[in-house]
Amino acid sequence: MSRPSLEQLAQRLRDIPFFEDLDDAIMLDLIRSTQWREYKSGEVIVLEGQAQPDLYYLDYGYVKVVKVSPSGREQTLRVLEPGDTFNEISVFASRPNPATAVALEPAGVYLIRHEALARLLREHPNFAGSVIETMAERMLFLVSLVSDLSLRPVTGRLARLLLESAVGDVVPRPRWFTQAELAARLGTVPDVVQRSLRSLEVDGLIVVERQHIHLLDRTALERIAA
Repeated sequence: MSRPSLEQLAQRLRDIPFFEDLDDAIMLDLIRSTQWREYKSGEVIVLEGQAQPDLYYLDYGYVKVVKVSPSGREQTLRVLEPGDTFNEISVFASRPNPATAVALEPAGVYLIRHEALARLLREHPNFAGSVIETMAERMLFLVSLVSDLSLRPVTGRLARLLLESAVGDVVPRPRWFTQAELAARLGTVPDVVQRSLRSLEVDGLIVVERQHIHLLDRTALERIAA
């Protein structure tokens, strides 16, 4: 995919809550400091523990944010879609990266410079307030993730993920949407995911195909997810 123009970037950034109220002059100054980067499938974008103070805006592709245990087991914290930002902790809390971000497919990102963001925080209280709200939402998301992993069985977590990922009653399965990736998102291992998928399919709640998962009974899946 081609790199978007600065005008297209400005329009897309306005869909992000903490950028939406910036006037045209401030937005132009912000995007002039950006850098464009492209990553191959499987390439590390951000490495846990590194000091990388810039904000990433994902223009195309999918990216996973993961924690990796010493044994190599992954726990996926988020799967990022085009239009998402990441690395906020490093930017706004001045801390090393708490997780690793890896491209699931070819991805294009803009780096928004820390210096420009720090200036916005100092000079524009509304921007600072929006950043605080965004960080609070991320905290609530992580609390929900911890709750799911500790209190909800795997089949319940799977049902919830399918419901959240569905477009209508269909969950797309891009090439990277493997059982191993599902296991990393659900905090388990591929064999357990396979059994859970098979159980839902035998019960007539889903149909698993190579490129899609069809949801046949949303009400029953919602009960399991709850």
